[in-house]
Amino acid sequence: MTKTRVLAALIMAPLAIGGVLFLPTPWLVVFAAVLFLLALWEWLRLADVEDTLARTILLACNLALMVALVWGSRSAHGGSFALFQLVIVIGVGWWVLALLWLKHYHFASDHDSHARAFKLLAGTLAVVPAWCALAVIHASEPDGHYWLLLALMLVWAADTGAYFTGRTFGGKWFGGRKLAPRISPNKTIEGLLGGIVLAMLVALAGASLIGVDTAHLPAVAGVAAVTVAFSVIGDLYESLLKRHVDIKDSGHLIPGHGGVLDRVDSVLAALPVFALGKVWFGF
Repeated sequence: MTKTRVLAALIMAPLAIGGVLFLPTPWLVVFAAVLFLLALWEWLRLADVEDTLARTILLACNLALMVALVWGSRSAHGGSFALFQLVIVIGVGWWVLALLWLKHYHFASDHDSHARAFKLLAGTLAVVPAWCALAVIHASEPDGHYWLLLALMLVWAADTGAYFTGRTFGGKWFGGRKLAPRISPNKTIEGLLGGIVLAMLVALAGASLIGVDTAHLPAVAGVAAVTVAFSVIGDLYESLLKRHVDIKDSGHLIPGHGGVLDRVDSVLAALPVFALGKVWFGF
């Protein structure tokens, strides 16, 4: 399984990096829509929507929302990202509420229509703003493709830093307290801090290579730290959904990695926060 996992990662990483760096924004947005909608398809399963027709209709509704956002952003002067930016703000607000949901573990944990409705809304609020954020970051001038790659690298660095810090120092600094023991027992506070620190270092190095002036580097580091914190919320929230339905992986599309949602859960929460921070601080 480990060899399969590594091989899949060696294939996926270059494809993701190449797409971000070399595809024009419209094409990248199309491919990202396909990827995120695949993740949403798996999300619908976690929301107890088992009927294929019902899932297809719900997926089509979210696709229609994406198309409507693109259509509504057109103008005689080439278009505006104002609608996309509004959706990004809504997405960040959703992930703040998701933190409260994580605290109240049993909220919507049953399988009735009300629980399903909450989780269906959550799926749209997670996927569509992340897609909008990807578009806004990549289209930003100058060097939007580098900024999007850096945003993704923050998530990857956080995962790496959390893994090694957690294995080395987990349970030693905070009296054995876990980050979210009922949701993800293996995650430690030490791992979270290690992931944030490594991501901040990557952010500073990446921003310097992009050419950010020194005055903006503290803002970049701060946005990176908050981005990673939200990426953990995204990961924990998907774990919560899986625990509610008692499954290990959201799907089996990626050998050794589970489903698409298992790979992008952190990214869904990270991208809107990074995009908002980038616009807010102007770097």
